[in-house]
Amino acid sequence: MKRTTGSRLCAGVVVSVLSMAPLWPPLAFAEGDTAEVGELRPDEFGQVTKLPSGLRDHWVWVSDRVLRHNQLFDGDTGQALGTLDVSISLAGRLPLGSRELGELYIVESIYSRGHRGTRADYVTIYDAGTLAYKDEIEIPPLTAETGGSVALTAILDGGRFLLVYNQSPQSVTVVDVKLRRVASSVEAAGCACVYPTGERSFGMLCGDGTAVQVLLDAEGRESRLLRSERFFDVVSDPLTEKGVRSGKRWLFASFEGYLHDVDFSGESPKLVDRWSLFTDAERTENWRIGGVQHLALHERSGELYSIVHKGGAGTHKDPGVDIWVYDLAERKQIRAIKSPGLTLAFVRPMLGIERESLWFRALAYLESVFGGPGVHTIVVSQDAEPLLFVRNADIGALGVLDARTGVTLREIEEVGVSGANLAVP
Repeated sequence: MKRTTGSRLCAGVVVSVLSMAPLWPPLAFAEGDTAEVGELRPDEFGQVTKLPSGLRDHWVWVSDRVLRHNQLFDGDTGQALGTLDVSISLAGRLPLGSRELGELYIVESIYSRGHRGTRADYVTIYDAGTLAYKDEIEIPPLTAETGGSVALTAILDGGRFLLVYNQSPQSVTVVDVKLRRVASSVEAAGCACVYPTGERSFGMLCGDGTAVQVLLDAEGRESRLLRSERFFDVVSDPLTEKGVRSGKRWLFASFEGYLHDVDFSGESPKLVDRWSLFTDAERTENWRIGGVQHLALHERSGELYSIVHKGGAGTHKDPGVDIWVYDLAERKQIRAIKSPGLTLAFVRPMLGIERESLWFRALAYLESVFGGPGVHTIVVSQDAEPLLFVRNADIGALGVLDARTGVTLREIEEVGVSGANLAVP
Protein backbone atom coordinates (compact mmCIF):
# COMPACT_ATOMS: atom_id res chain seq x y z
CA MET A 1 0.00 0.00 0.00
CA LYS A 2 1.40 3.41 -0.93
CA ARG A 3 1.95 5.95 1.81
CA THR A 4 -0.20 8.53 0.03
CA THR A 5 -3.30 6.45 0.81
CA GLY A 6 -3.26 7.53 4.44
CA SER A 7 -2.75 11.14 3.46
CA ARG A 8 -5.72 11.13 1.12
CA LEU A 9 -7.88 9.47 3.75
CA CYS A 10 -6.74 12.04 6.29
CA ALA A 11 -7.57 14.86 3.89
CA GLY A 12 -11.04 13.43 3.32
CA VAL A 13 -11.71 13.02 7.03
CA VAL A 14 -10.45 16.53 7.77
CA VAL A 15 -12.61 18.09 5.07
CA SER A 16 -15.66 16.15 6.26
CA VAL A 17 -15.18 17.20 9.86
CA LEU A 18 -14.48 20.80 8.93
CA SER A 19 -17.66 20.96 6.90
CA MET A 20 -19.60 20.64 10.16
CA ALA A 21 -17.76 23.58 11.75
CA PRO A 22 -18.85 27.20 11.36
CA LEU A 23 -16.65 28.79 8.67
CA TRP A 24 -16.60 32.23 10.22
CA PRO A 25 -17.24 32.56 13.95
CA PRO A 26 -19.73 35.38 14.66
CA LEU A 27 -18.42 38.56 16.26
CA ALA A 28 -19.76 39.01 19.78
CA PHE A 29 -20.50 42.47 21.16
CA ALA A 30 -21.83 43.30 24.59
CA GLU A 31 -24.93 45.48 24.65
CA GLY A 32 -24.00 49.10 24.13
CA ASP A 33 -20.58 48.34 22.57
CA THR A 34 -19.55 50.68 19.75
CA ALA A 35 -16.54 50.82 17.49
CA GLU A 36 -14.20 53.61 18.51
CA VAL A 37 -13.41 54.88 15.01
CA GLY A 38 -11.77 57.97 16.39
CA GLU A 39 -9.06 55.88 18.04
CA LEU A 40 -7.75 54.54 14.71
CA ARG A 41 -4.51 56.16 13.66
CA PRO A 42 -4.03 57.06 9.99
CA ASP A 43 -1.41 55.14 8.04
CA GLU A 44 1.96 56.83 7.85
CA PHE A 45 3.72 56.54 4.52
CA GLY A 46 7.39 56.86 3.67
CA GLN A 47 8.69 55.18 6.80
CA VAL A 48 11.76 52.94 6.50
CA THR A 49 12.50 50.29 9.09
CA LYS A 50 15.46 47.96 9.34
CA LEU A 51 15.86 44.30 10.10
CA PRO A 52 17.78 43.42 13.26
CA SER A 53 21.49 43.94 12.63
CA GLY A 54 23.27 40.98 11.08
CA LEU A 55 21.77 37.91 9.46
CA ARG A 56 20.44 35.44 12.03
CA ASP A 57 21.02 31.70 11.89
CA HIS A 58 17.35 30.84 12.30
CA TRP A 59 15.92 33.08 9.60
CA VAL A 60 14.46 31.44 6.49
CA TRP A 61 13.25 32.67 3.08
CA VAL A 62 9.98 31.18 1.80
CA SER A 63 9.00 31.61 -1.86
CA ASP A 64 5.48 31.86 -3.28
CA ARG A 65 4.97 31.31 -7.01
CA VAL A 66 1.31 32.41 -6.95
CA LEU A 67 1.55 35.60 -4.90
CA ARG A 68 4.95 36.24 -6.52
CA HIS A 69 6.99 37.16 -3.50
CA ASN A 70 9.52 35.90 -0.99
CA GLN A 71 8.89 36.24 2.73
CA LEU A 72 11.54 36.23 5.44
CA PHE A 73 10.57 34.48 8.69
CA ASP A 74 12.18 34.11 12.09
CA GLY A 75 12.17 30.39 12.93
CA ASP A 76 12.50 31.08 16.67
CA THR A 77 9.35 33.21 16.90
CA GLY A 78 7.41 32.41 13.73
CA GLN A 79 7.21 36.12 12.96
CA ALA A 80 7.35 37.49 9.41
CA LEU A 81 10.22 39.96 9.06
CA GLY A 82 9.82 41.24 5.52
CA THR A 83 8.76 40.61 1.92
CA LEU A 84 10.41 40.92 -1.48
CA ASP A 85 8.21 40.91 -4.59
CA VAL A 86 9.34 38.94 -7.64
CA SER A 87 8.28 38.58 -11.26
CA ILE A 88 6.29 35.69 -12.70
CA SER A 89 8.14 32.38 -12.36
CA LEU A 90 7.40 28.67 -12.37
CA ALA A 91 8.80 27.99 -8.91
CA GLY A 92 9.40 31.35 -7.25
CA ARG A 93 13.00 32.55 -7.38
CA LEU A 94 14.70 33.01 -4.03
CA PRO A 95 17.03 35.90 -3.20
CA LEU A 96 20.80 35.47 -3.18
CA GLY A 97 22.80 37.42 -0.63
CA SER A 98 26.20 39.10 -0.45
CA ARG A 99 27.21 39.58 3.18
CA GLU A 100 30.25 41.53 1.99
CA LEU A 101 28.16 44.11 0.12
CA GLY A 102 25.09 43.96 2.38
CA GLU A 103 22.79 43.28 -0.57
CA LEU A 104 20.21 40.81 -1.85
CA TYR A 105 19.76 39.82 -5.49
CA ILE A 106 16.82 38.30 -7.37
CA VAL A 107 17.08 37.19 -10.99
CA GLU A 108 13.85 38.17 -12.76
CA SER A 109 12.27 37.86 -16.21
CA ILE A 110 9.88 40.63 -17.26
CA TYR A 111 7.52 40.61 -20.25
CA SER A 112 6.20 43.79 -21.88
CA ARG A 113 2.63 42.44 -21.93
CA GLY A 114 2.65 40.87 -18.49
CA HIS A 115 2.88 37.19 -19.38
CA ARG A 116 3.89 37.67 -23.04
CA GLY A 117 5.61 40.13 -25.34
CA THR A 118 9.20 41.33 -25.36
CA ARG A 119 11.29 39.74 -22.63
CA ALA A 120 13.93 41.43 -20.50
CA ASP A 121 15.95 39.79 -17.71
CA TYR A 122 17.41 41.61 -14.73
CA VAL A 123 19.33 41.09 -11.54
CA THR A 124 17.31 43.22 -9.14
CA ILE A 125 19.27 44.53 -6.15
CA TYR A 126 17.89 45.21 -2.66
CA ASP A 127 19.41 46.51 0.55
CA ALA A 128 19.79 43.55 2.93
CA GLY A 129 18.91 45.64 5.98
CA THR A 130 15.82 47.49 4.78
CA LEU A 131 14.79 45.26 1.81
CA ALA A 132 14.48 48.51 -0.16
CA TYR A 133 15.15 48.50 -3.91
CA LYS A 134 18.63 49.82 -4.80
CA ASP A 135 19.49 49.08 -8.40
CA GLU A 136 19.22 46.62 -11.28
CA ILE A 137 21.53 45.06 -13.85
CA GLU A 138 20.15 44.04 -17.23
CA ILE A 139 21.37 40.63 -18.36
CA PRO A 140 20.78 38.58 -21.55
CA PRO A 141 17.13 37.39 -21.69
CA LEU A 142 18.13 33.72 -21.60
CA THR A 143 17.67 32.77 -17.95
CA ALA A 144 16.64 29.13 -17.50
CA GLU A 145 13.70 28.16 -15.34
CA THR A 146 12.28 24.86 -14.12
CA GLY A 147 9.55 23.78 -11.75
CA GLY A 148 12.11 23.25 -9.01
CA SER A 149 14.32 26.23 -9.84
CA VAL A 150 17.25 24.61 -8.01
CA ALA A 151 20.89 25.47 -8.86
CA LEU A 152 19.91 27.80 -11.69
CA THR A 153 21.42 30.87 -10.01
CA ALA A 154 24.15 31.18 -7.38
CA ILE A 155 26.55 33.68 -5.85
CA LEU A 156 30.20 32.79 -5.47
CA ASP A 157 32.20 33.04 -2.25
CA GLY A 158 33.18 36.63 -1.54
CA GLY A 159 29.82 37.94 -2.78
CA ARG A 160 31.07 39.64 -5.94
CA PHE A 161 30.20 37.32 -8.83
CA LEU A 162 26.66 36.09 -9.42
CA LEU A 163 25.94 33.21 -11.81
CA VAL A 164 22.87 32.72 -14.01
CA TYR A 165 22.41 29.46 -15.91
CA ASN A 166 20.94 29.83 -19.40
CA GLN A 167 19.20 26.85 -20.96
CA SER A 168 19.14 27.87 -24.63
CA PRO A 169 21.88 28.15 -25.65
CA GLN A 170 23.44 26.40 -22.68
CA SER A 171 25.69 28.96 -21.05
CA VAL A 172 26.35 30.82 -17.80
CA THR A 173 26.09 34.59 -17.46
CA VAL A 174 28.62 35.89 -14.94
CA VAL A 175 27.47 39.14 -13.30
CA ASP A 176 29.79 41.43 -11.35
CA VAL A 177 27.38 42.81 -8.76
CA LYS A 178 30.07 45.05 -7.27
CA LEU A 179 30.69 46.86 -10.57
CA ARG A 180 27.05 46.47 -11.64
CA ARG A 181 27.77 44.88 -15.01
CA VAL A 182 27.77 41.60 -16.92
CA ALA A 183 31.33 40.29 -16.67
CA SER A 184 31.19 37.47 -19.21
CA SER A 185 29.29 34.59 -20.77
CA VAL A 186 30.65 31.07 -20.33
CA GLU A 187 29.70 28.45 -22.94
CA ALA A 188 28.42 25.25 -21.31
CA ALA A 189 27.15 22.98 -24.08
CA GLY A 190 25.95 19.69 -22.60
CA CYS A 191 26.26 20.87 -18.98
CA ALA A 192 23.72 22.36 -16.60
CA CYS A 193 23.23 24.11 -13.25
CA VAL A 194 25.77 26.07 -11.21
CA TYR A 195 27.47 24.98 -7.98
CA PRO A 196 29.85 27.46 -6.25
CA THR A 197 33.26 26.07 -5.29
CA GLY A 198 35.18 29.26 -4.41
CA GLU A 199 35.48 33.00 -5.02
CA ARG A 200 36.12 32.52 -8.73
CA SER A 201 35.11 28.94 -9.50
CA PHE A 202 31.97 26.83 -9.92
CA GLY A 203 30.95 23.34 -10.96
CA MET A 204 28.36 21.96 -13.38
CA LEU A 205 26.87 18.52 -14.08
CA CYS A 206 27.02 17.26 -17.66
CA GLY A 207 24.91 15.00 -19.83
CA ASP A 208 27.76 12.58 -20.52
CA GLY A 209 28.03 11.55 -16.86
CA THR A 210 30.87 13.93 -15.99
CA ALA A 211 31.22 17.17 -14.05
CA VAL A 212 33.17 20.29 -14.96
CA GLN A 213 34.69 23.08 -12.93
CA VAL A 214 34.95 26.55 -14.46
CA LEU A 215 37.73 28.82 -13.20
CA LEU A 216 37.34 32.58 -13.63
CA ASP A 217 39.97 35.31 -13.75
CA ALA A 218 39.90 38.45 -11.59
CA GLU A 219 37.49 40.15 -14.03
CA GLY A 220 35.01 37.26 -14.08
CA ARG A 221 36.02 35.81 -17.44
CA GLU A 222 36.62 32.10 -18.03
CA SER A 223 40.27 31.16 -17.59
CA ARG A 224 40.14 27.34 -17.47
CA LEU A 225 37.62 24.50 -17.70
CA LEU A 226 38.40 21.25 -15.88
CA ARG A 227 36.47 18.05 -16.62
CA SER A 228 36.14 14.90 -14.52
CA GLU A 229 36.09 11.34 -15.68
CA ARG A 230 32.66 9.81 -16.27
CA PHE A 231 31.26 8.77 -12.86
CA PHE A 232 27.48 8.32 -13.27
CA ASP A 233 25.11 6.84 -15.83
CA VAL A 234 22.62 9.41 -17.10
CA VAL A 235 20.31 6.70 -18.45
CA SER A 236 20.22 3.94 -15.85
CA ASP A 237 20.72 6.06 -12.73
CA PRO A 238 21.03 9.83 -13.29
CA LEU A 239 21.88 12.30 -10.54
CA THR A 240 19.37 14.83 -9.30
CA GLU A 241 20.50 18.45 -9.56
CA LYS A 242 19.56 19.09 -5.92
CA GLY A 243 23.02 18.86 -4.41
CA VAL A 244 24.29 20.16 -1.07
CA ARG A 245 27.68 21.75 -0.48
CA SER A 246 30.44 20.93 1.99
CA GLY A 247 33.38 23.26 1.33
CA LYS A 248 34.93 22.29 -2.01
CA ARG A 249 32.74 19.18 -2.22
CA TRP A 250 29.20 18.71 -3.46
CA LEU A 251 26.94 15.77 -2.56
CA PHE A 252 24.40 14.52 -5.10
CA ALA A 253 21.89 11.69 -4.77
CA SER A 254 20.97 9.55 -7.76
CA PHE A 255 17.41 8.58 -8.62
CA GLU A 256 18.08 5.13 -7.18
CA GLY A 257 19.37 6.54 -3.89
CA TYR A 258 23.15 6.39 -4.20
CA LEU A 259 25.02 9.35 -2.71
CA HIS A 260 27.85 10.74 -4.84
CA ASP A 261 30.56 12.83 -3.16
CA VAL A 262 32.29 15.02 -5.78
CA ASP A 263 35.48 16.89 -4.89
CA PHE A 264 36.25 20.12 -6.79
CA SER A 265 39.48 20.99 -4.92
CA GLY A 266 41.96 19.19 -7.19
CA GLU A 267 43.29 19.61 -10.69
CA SER A 268 39.94 18.35 -11.99
CA PRO A 269 36.61 17.32 -10.39
CA LYS A 270 36.71 13.82 -8.95
CA LEU A 271 34.24 11.35 -7.45
CA VAL A 272 35.71 10.47 -4.04
CA ASP A 273 32.89 8.37 -2.62
CA ARG A 274 29.66 6.61 -3.63
CA TRP A 275 27.40 4.73 -1.24
CA SER A 276 23.80 3.65 -0.85
CA LEU A 277 21.32 5.62 1.25
CA PHE A 278 19.27 2.41 1.62
CA THR A 279 20.02 -1.09 2.81
CA ASP A 280 19.05 -4.09 0.70
CA ALA A 281 16.04 -4.67 2.97
CA GLU A 282 14.92 -1.04 2.58
CA ARG A 283 15.25 -1.29 -1.19
CA THR A 284 13.05 -4.40 -1.11
CA GLU A 285 10.46 -2.28 0.72
CA ASN A 286 10.69 0.33 -2.11
CA TRP A 287 12.17 3.17 -0.06
CA ARG A 288 13.30 6.02 -2.34
CA ILE A 289 14.43 9.63 -2.23
CA GLY A 290 11.92 12.28 -3.26
CA GLY A 291 11.07 15.96 -3.27
CA VAL A 292 12.06 19.30 -4.76
CA GLN A 293 14.87 20.14 -2.32
CA HIS A 294 15.28 16.69 -0.86
CA LEU A 295 18.73 17.00 0.76
CA ALA A 296 20.04 19.22 3.56
CA LEU A 297 23.48 19.15 5.17
CA HIS A 298 24.57 20.34 8.62
CA GLU A 299 28.30 20.75 8.04
CA ARG A 300 29.36 21.13 11.67
CA SER A 301 27.97 17.74 12.70
CA GLY A 302 28.45 16.01 9.35
CA GLU A 303 24.79 15.01 9.30
CA LEU A 304 22.85 14.67 6.05
CA TYR A 305 19.04 14.95 5.96
CA SER A 306 17.10 13.25 3.17
CA ILE A 307 13.37 13.17 2.36
CA VAL A 308 12.32 9.57 1.68
CA HIS A 309 9.12 7.75 0.75
CA LYS A 310 7.92 4.39 -0.51
CA GLY A 311 7.32 4.33 -4.23
CA GLY A 312 8.32 2.98 -7.60
CA ALA A 313 10.59 4.19 -10.36
CA GLY A 314 9.87 7.74 -11.47
CA THR A 315 8.64 8.95 -8.07
CA HIS A 316 11.80 10.93 -7.28
CA LYS A 317 9.79 14.17 -7.06
CA ASP A 318 7.10 12.80 -4.75
CA PRO A 319 6.95 14.23 -1.22
CA GLY A 320 7.80 12.15 1.82
CA VAL A 321 6.53 12.02 5.38
CA ASP A 322 9.86 10.62 6.57
CA ILE A 323 13.20 12.43 6.82
CA TRP A 324 16.17 10.15 7.41
CA VAL A 325 19.37 11.47 8.98
CA TYR A 326 22.77 10.04 8.01
CA ASP A 327 26.21 10.25 9.58
CA LEU A 328 28.46 11.01 6.61
CA ALA A 329 31.60 9.75 8.32
CA GLU A 330 29.97 6.40 9.18
CA ARG A 331 27.94 6.30 5.95
CA LYS A 332 24.81 5.08 7.72
CA GLN A 333 21.39 6.21 8.87
CA ILE A 334 21.38 7.26 12.53
CA ARG A 335 17.80 8.42 13.11
CA ALA A 336 14.47 9.12 11.41
CA ILE A 337 12.20 12.17 11.69
CA LYS A 338 8.48 12.35 10.99
CA SER A 339 7.50 15.60 9.29
CA PRO A 340 4.50 17.53 10.65
CA GLY A 341 1.26 17.25 8.69
CA LEU A 342 0.95 21.02 7.99
CA THR A 343 -2.56 20.63 6.54
CA LEU A 344 -4.26 21.89 9.69
CA ALA A 345 -1.84 24.79 10.00
CA PHE A 346 -2.76 25.77 6.43
CA VAL A 347 -6.56 25.63 6.73
CA ARG A 348 -7.00 26.86 10.33
CA PRO A 349 -6.78 30.61 9.56
CA MET A 350 -9.16 30.28 6.59
CA LEU A 351 -11.77 28.48 8.67
CA GLY A 352 -11.45 30.69 11.73
CA ILE A 353 -10.81 27.84 14.15
CA GLU A 354 -9.03 28.89 17.32
CA ARG A 355 -6.07 26.82 18.49
CA GLU A 356 -7.61 26.38 21.94
CA SER A 357 -10.92 25.08 20.58
CA LEU A 358 -12.24 21.53 20.73
CA TRP A 359 -12.39 21.46 16.92
CA PHE A 360 -8.68 22.21 16.65
CA ARG A 361 -7.71 19.53 19.15
CA ALA A 362 -9.89 16.95 17.40
CA LEU A 363 -8.47 17.77 13.97
CA ALA A 364 -4.92 17.79 15.32
CA TYR A 365 -5.50 14.29 16.67
CA LEU A 366 -6.81 13.08 13.30
CA GLU A 367 -3.82 14.58 11.53
CA SER A 368 -1.43 12.86 13.94
CA VAL A 369 -3.14 9.51 13.37
CA PHE A 370 -3.49 9.60 9.59
CA GLY A 371 -0.41 11.67 8.82
CA GLY A 372 -0.04 14.46 6.31
CA PRO A 373 0.73 14.70 2.61
CA GLY A 374 4.48 14.84 3.23
CA VAL A 375 7.04 17.50 2.39
CA HIS A 376 8.92 18.42 -0.77
CA THR A 377 11.59 20.64 0.71
CA ILE A 378 13.99 20.72 3.65
CA VAL A 379 16.73 23.15 4.69
CA VAL A 380 18.78 23.21 7.89
CA SER A 381 20.45 26.11 9.69
CA GLN A 382 24.20 25.87 10.25
CA ASP A 383 24.53 26.88 13.92
CA ALA A 384 25.22 24.72 16.99
CA GLU A 385 21.48 24.41 17.71
CA PRO A 386 20.16 23.85 14.19
CA LEU A 387 16.58 24.15 13.04
CA LEU A 388 15.15 22.00 10.25
CA PHE A 389 12.59 23.79 8.06
CA VAL A 390 10.14 21.65 6.06
CA ARG A 391 7.53 22.52 3.44
CA ASN A 392 5.01 20.97 1.09
CA ALA A 393 4.83 22.73 -2.30
CA ASP A 394 1.03 22.88 -2.27
CA ILE A 395 0.42 23.84 1.37
CA GLY A 396 0.93 27.39 2.62
CA ALA A 397 2.49 26.47 5.97
CA LEU A 398 6.01 25.92 7.23
CA GLY A 399 7.22 23.36 9.77
CA VAL A 400 10.03 24.28 12.16
CA LEU A 401 11.76 21.31 13.83
CA ASP A 402 14.65 20.81 16.20
CA ALA A 403 17.13 19.24 13.76
CA ARG A 404 18.83 17.22 16.50
CA THR A 405 15.72 15.61 18.02
CA GLY A 406 13.14 15.90 15.25
CA VAL A 407 10.63 17.53 17.63
CA THR A 408 8.27 19.97 15.90
CA LEU A 409 8.76 23.34 17.60
CA ARG A 410 6.12 25.28 15.70
CA GLU A 411 4.14 25.46 12.48
CA ILE A 412 4.13 28.87 10.84
CA GLU A 413 0.80 29.61 9.19
CA GLU A 414 0.03 31.74 6.13
CA VAL A 415 3.47 31.65 4.54
CA GLY A 416 1.88 31.84 1.08
CA VAL A 417 -0.25 29.81 -1.32
CA SER A 418 2.02 27.55 -3.34
CA GLY A 419 5.71 26.95 -3.87
CA ALA A 420 8.41 24.63 -2.66
CA ASN A 421 11.61 26.60 -2.35
CA LEU A 422 13.28 27.53 0.94
CA ALA A 423 16.65 29.07 1.79
CA VAL A 424 18.48 29.98 4.98
CA PRO A 425 20.52 33.22 4.62
